[in-house]
Amino acid sequence: MFVVSAAEAAAIRTIFRQQGEFAAAAEPRLLFPGITDAEQARECARTIAGWRPLPRRLHPTRVRAGKN
Repeated sequence: MFVVSAAEAAAIRTIFRQQGEFAAAAEPRLLFPGITDAEQARECARTIAGWRPLPRRLHPTRVRAGKN
């Protein structure tokens, strides 16, 4: 397990879109030395490239008690 920052994820997505999967697979291997298998690096790159931003968080509203 590892943590990917927003900047790292953006870099991987950009490389994936511009140069393809094989080029993007090199980035996780550079950032995370524990990834030694090329197939695992490709899977990580595909997963990160497929991430979408989280939906905007809704602000909670207060419910007023009505008069009965």
